[in-house]
Amino acid sequence: MLEYYRGMLLIRRFEEKAGQLYGMGKIAGFCHLYIGQEAVVTGMQACLKDGDQVITGYRDHGHMLACGLDPKGVMAELTGRSGGLSKGKGGSMHMFSREKNFFGGHGIVGAQVPIGTGLAFANKYKGGDNVSVAYFGDGAANQGQVYEAFNMASLWDLPVIYVIENNQYAMGTSVARASAEVELFKRGISFEIEGEAVDGMDVLAVKEAGERAVKYARSGKGPYILEMKTYRYRGHSMSDPAKYRKREEVDDIRSHHDPIEGLKAQLVEDGHATEDELKDIDKEIKGIVKDAADFSLESPEPDPSELWTDVLRETETA
Repeated sequence: MLEYYRGMLLIRRFEEKAGQLYGMGKIAGFCHLYIGQEAVVTGMQACLKDGDQVITGYRDHGHMLACGLDPKGVMAELTGRSGGLSKGKGGSMHMFSREKNFFGGHGIVGAQVPIGTGLAFANKYKGGDNVSVAYFGDGAANQGQVYEAFNMASLWDLPVIYVIENNQYAMGTSVARASAEVELFKRGISFEIEGEAVDGMDVLAVKEAGERAVKYARSGKGPYILEMKTYRYRGHSMSDPAKYRKREEVDDIRSHHDPIEGLKAQLVEDGHATEDELKDIDKEIKGIVKDAADFSLESPEPDPSELWTDVLRETETA
């Protein structure tokens, strides 16, 4: 539980700092923060083993941190510096790490779902027992390519877990106004894909459901859908004032369902940690994030010659 607390707190403090840097003009382009949704990726990552793959959409900073990537490299990528994980060329939405089996960061809505399904096909083709986890949001759940992927995954019993991060509003429209079926885990019924809804604001509930889904997929039974009922405190992106919802709604979620505060209270109540010990962890995390921010601003910008690298993969000819 302390490990989950640290992981969620790192994501929260990192995203808060990213928001500050964006406001200062140090981060350009789009920037989608994960504040409020930390329990989803933290709980799911706790269910995976080496070799399992993760892929997500453009709200990807938290997923990279949960995969164990260096906060310095993530932040430097946000500021477009050469010390970034994609050498400053991917930015907020398009980060990648083959070392940690993190396959992106994808800016096209829903594009990661068929790719994540392809990763699962590769796992089965190679004969291993690894699984892939494809994250996408409630907005992407209405994309046609998602259902094409569902069909193939079910037809071939592919080891993929589809995690729908239902943060209630897609880009700015509530699920009830955009979806005929608001219980998104049911979207796999016509493809005979098992699914369930999960309290995405409770990291322990996420881990419990994640373990069921991973065991199911890893055992060769095929895909599984987890609809994570979660919530984002900020707008869709940094340019979104989020006027489509009332401040009282956000405040209510923060006050009664915050994933970090909920776990913090449980840690103290069960005697696993004291308030002072948790404050020390927070202080340590803030130091890590500050170092990441400093590194991201001190790292040089990419050399113009980098425009021509990583475009094509060169292979030797016989």
